[in-house]
Amino acid sequence: MRIVLKQERKQYVIEEHVPNEPGANAPRADKDMFKKHLDDMIDVGCLMLATMNSELQKQHENMVAYEMIQNLKETYEGQACQERYETSKALFQFKMIEGSPVGAHVIKMMGYIQTLEKLGFSLKDELATDLILQSLPDSFKPFVLNFNMNEINKTLPQLLGMLRTAEGNMKNGGSKSILVVREAKRKEKKVAKSKGNGKTKAKGKNALKPKGGISKDGKCFHCDKSGHWKRNCPVYLEEVKKAKVVGASVSGIYVIDVNMSTSSS
Repeated sequence: MRIVLKQERKQYVIEEHVPNEPGANAPRADKDMFKKHLDDMIDVGCLMLATMNSELQKQHENMVAYEMIQNLKETYEGQACQERYETSKALFQFKMIEGSPVGAHVIKMMGYIQTLEKLGFSLKDELATDLILQSLPDSFKPFVLNFNMNEINKTLPQLLGMLRTAEGNMKNGGSKSILVVREAKRKEKKVAKSKGNGKTKAKGKNALKPKGGISKDGKCFHCDKSGHWKRNCPVYLEEVKKAKVVGASVSGIYVIDVNMSTSSS
């Protein structure tokens, strides 16, 4: 009925009180507007009565369209509250089955959200988006993680389009995961360097032993003591040894790389 009234430009009849009749000296435009309201009120009232059963017709036959709507709201308010409860319960518990089409799932949830709005229980866009994302199966967890980390703001129809694109990529054998776990590889630094242009690689236990003789005149740049160079300094070699032990203890750590897609999907 509301669709028909909206198309006929007569929906205002069930939303506004009947205006007072203009006085005899009122402008012609006001009189014409009042007459149009009365004519539309009669048309809408007949349409409403025609859609009712016999019992409701008897109750509302002497009412105008606006009064009919108000009376129906009061009569079925309890039923509307129950419908709100059932709809919200279904919305919060609705979960997508793994492998089912994501488009049909999201459209059904959007229907629940629109029904609640018509029943006077409107959800904010952020809450509606969170409910849809939380209802998705585990295969969409990378998508949800990317969506939340980037704080993407989309309308529900735009979110539906993104989910359909992500679903298509997964079916086509594309990147199924945004979150990639790999084992960290520890890079070893060269400890000993030979004098001049040549380089000496450290191998095994011999890397910690003094090499290349002892300096009698100069001072060690590390401990500031005479009798050896930095590469032969016992303090320096002990620190290098401890550093290698600590580095070996973290070689099994796993790191997480987040590969963000540059496309709209």
